[in-house]
Amino acid sequence: MANFITADTHFGHASILHGLRPGFASIEEHDAMLIEAWNSTVQPGDTVYHLGDFALSTPEYAGKIFRRLNGRKILIAGNHDRKNRKLGWAEQHDGIREISVEDRHVVLCHYPMRSWPRAYRGSLHLFGHTHGLLPGTTQSQDVGVDVWSYRPVTLSQILERMAASDTQPEERVLTR
Repeated sequence: MANFITADTHFGHASILHGLRPGFASIEEHDAMLIEAWNSTVQPGDTVYHLGDFALSTPEYAGKIFRRLNGRKILIAGNHDRKNRKLGWAEQHDGIREISVEDRHVVLCHYPMRSWPRAYRGSLHLFGHTHGLLPGTTQSQDVGVDVWSYRPVTLSQILERMAASDTQPEERVLTR
């Protein structure tokens, strides 16, 4: 059983096609591709931490999508998740959620932070919301689908990308 992290799927959100995801002919095409990418990556026994903005649609439409997706799903709510609270999440959290994955302390939040709990001790921060507009650092990374070929990712994949960054988080620079 593996752990995956993702954000900003925006299922059912037709307006997202006009700016951030213009390569799709329709929201149905967009959603079908995201479902395929998710299910080809995530197995039924895996856990997926979704860092917000799951869907912007009717609760019925979001529910149909939710039930088709593999894995045990945990929501760290974003700004578009008010209607997504009753979908059957294994857990739901507002604000930040601190977890341990592969012996690493990880701070999950829909929004990016310039400083986060235990950053000066090497803690990682994973976020969404910005759709790839903010660069990652050696300890923080956007995990939204816009950044990761429209699929959930593992911590190992995220760590590889962080290792390629030359940018230190501000708190690490200031506390040395």
